[in-house]
This record gives sequence, C-alpha cells and structure tokens, in this order.
Amino acid sequence: MFYCSLNKCVDDFLILQTFSKKNQAHFIEKSGDASLKHWKEFFTPASSDATQSAAASATPLWQKENTVATAGSGIQIVYEIPFVQLHQTYLLATTRDGFIVIHQQLAHERILYEKYGQAAHGHQMATQKSLFPVSLTLAAADAALLNDLLPDLDQIGYQIEKNDQHEFVIQGIPADILPGNEQNAIELLLEQFKHFSSEIQFSKREKIIRCMARQQAIKAGRTLTSREMHQLVEELFTCNSPNISPSGAATYLLFNGDYLTRMFGK
Repeated sequence: MFYCSLNKCVDDFLILQTFSKKNQAHFIEKSGDASLKHWKEFFTPASSDATQSAAASATPLWQKENTVATAGSGIQIVYEIPFVQLHQTYLLATTRDGFIVIHQQLAHERILYEKYGQAAHGHQMATQKSLFPVSLTLAAADAALLNDLLPDLDQIGYQIEKNDQHEFVIQGIPADILPGNEQNAIELLLEQFKHFSSEIQFSKREKIIRCMARQQAIKAGRTLTSREMHQLVEELFTCNSPNISPSGAATYLLFNGDYLTRMFGK
C-alpha cells in the first residue's frame, strides 16, 4: 500500500518543465483544484547558488561512517537507508527532513555538463587511446564541420586526426566514455550540433558541451545498481547548480517532512 501511494505521489508531482525564473527549482501551473491550494507548503526550495566549498574526498560520501551527508545545496541525505529506483527513471532517497526524487537522466546531464564545461575551459580531460583506431568517412559538409570542431573536441578528450585520404581517424576518446561505438557517437554529435536550437545563441563550444552531456548521460529506462545510484547522487550535489539540467528542467523535487502527513490527511 505504501508503494502504491508513493508511486501515485510521484506521478502527481513529477512535473518537469523549463524554468521561467532564475534559481527556480520547479514550476507548477495554477489550477482551480483545491487539493493543490497549499502546494507551496509541501516543498523545500532548492538553491542553485550553493557550491561545493571543499575538495571531494577520495572516499565516497556513502562509504563514510557518517551516514547523513549534507550536500552542497544544504540537503541532508541519509545514506544508510537504501535508495529506491522507480520506473527505471527516478531515484528516491531519504533526507533528514523528508525525501527527494531525482530524475536520473537529467541529473546525469547536469553532472556531465559541468565536467565537460570545466574541460572545455582549461581543464583538459584525459584521453583513452583506441586499440583499434576507427576511420570515419563523412559527407563534405559534415567533414568541414568536424574539422572546425576538432580543437574543442580535443579539449574534452577526443583525439581525432585527418589522414591523406581526407578521412578522419579516431585515435582516442574521453576516458569516461565506454569504447566500441566511436563512429556512431561522432556522427550523432554532428547531427545534434547541426540541429541545435537556433532560437538560443550559444557559442560553438557551449553547443558541443550541451550535445555531449545529452548524448552521454544515463538514459531513463536503465536499471542502476545501488553503487551507481549512490555515485550519481553524490556527484550531482557536488555540482554548482545541482537542481537544474542544462536545458532548464528540474533535476529533482524535494519534499519536506510534512508532505506524507498531509497526503494521509493527518
């Protein structure tokens, strides 16, 4: 019965929309439904300005003796209580004051966006050399585009060379990307770059970062192990803006301690 109510709770309140205001963690349309009259009281606002002040320890937070970890946003997550994955999309974790529901794909996009952003602006990512370099033959327009993007791709860990036959040879990929699908990854990156929204003016480097984060993020529908869930949550809350994805959607919803009591009419 608890899980039934909990799933209904999640289905009712996981309304992920783009942001209309700065630092806004979520947005719910106005409604005449009296049951949502006091919806603001159910949520604890998340700050997008909080940053991780100390360097990350070599030991993950969830492996430390202190099982209540305060994230950079001030959210206290209780790591001794197992995380739950709902619908292979949402991660449910207990906090000191309630619980938090995290969208695994949007959260991972935020993690990768900041990681690639740091690499693109000076902290070059490590490259893993390909045992079997992959040759890539492209149409003239795509070849010209890839040639223009090579310096920026090199900064985030790709090592791509152009040979005498006007082919591109992928000699290495970012260290955190699984090998074996290099050609498809580059072709998809080019397609995403070309179809990037023309309504928003981003720099070439910013477009690459956003495309890479979207492409490499853990997708909704993938089952995560306990270790993967803990690692994702830990990395999310070391981000500068953990509550918002690169596209402006909420990465999580935070419910305060009074929420369940109110849901059961107490």
